[in-house]
Amino acid sequence: MQSPLTDVNAPDPPPDDDPKAKGNGRRDRWADHREHRRQELVGAAVQALLRHGPDVDMAQVAATAGVSKPVLYRYFADKSQLWIAVSEVVAARVVDAIAPAIEQVREERDLVEATIDAYLGVIESQPTLYRFLMRQSGQPGIHQVVAGTSRQVAAGLARVIGDRLRALGLDAGPAEPWAYGLVGFVQAVGDWWTTHGQPISRAALTDYLTTLLWSGIEGVRASADLPPELTRAHERIVP
Repeated sequence: MQSPLTDVNAPDPPPDDDPKAKGNGRRDRWADHREHRRQELVGAAVQALLRHGPDVDMAQVAATAGVSKPVLYRYFADKSQLWIAVSEVVAARVVDAIAPAIEQVREERDLVEATIDAYLGVIESQPTLYRFLMRQSGQPGIHQVVAGTSRQVAAGLARVIGDRLRALGLDAGPAEPWAYGLVGFVQAVGDWWTTHGQPISRAALTDYLTTLLWSGIEGVRASADLPPELTRAHERIVP
């Protein structure tokens, strides 16, 4: 079987002086340039947020980017479209921080603790961006971004929790509602924590929440119809 590069039946590539090819190349280069410029402006909006806080306006974004407001509107139809693009950047940072923590743990309590700590770590390191995301979460486009991020994190948690439960011979049915409940619960507490200026340390809050949430998971394990040596296997002390 011939590869596409050597197929004699494949159409000849257009010659270098083909006007159509030149036109397509120009369009591609312009599209690439426009997308690159758009991402630069989103980055400037993030910097403006960090500098001016969640109430930043378009004039401040334009000044940070070194452009006029009309230039911003060439790339974003309105302010809400820009904020949606910014929210996607912030949401991606949340997922990037939490996903590795979920994948690296091997015990259920550690799973809960690592996920909570990673989420609070994002808030602690970038409180201004987080407050912006939560403040704008009622807007239709941004609400979809936040909801999609929550689903993505919950889906990863559900998969890992389900694997852990099955490995212990337990019913994996609770994995998905646990995962969604954990994400919603920690998000709500995270909102309280950042709104009140982080009144307790991240380590203490992580421990409080882990203890509370782990009680529910441990309750299912303890009530399962399994021999004690299996249901309490995670508590064994390895010499």
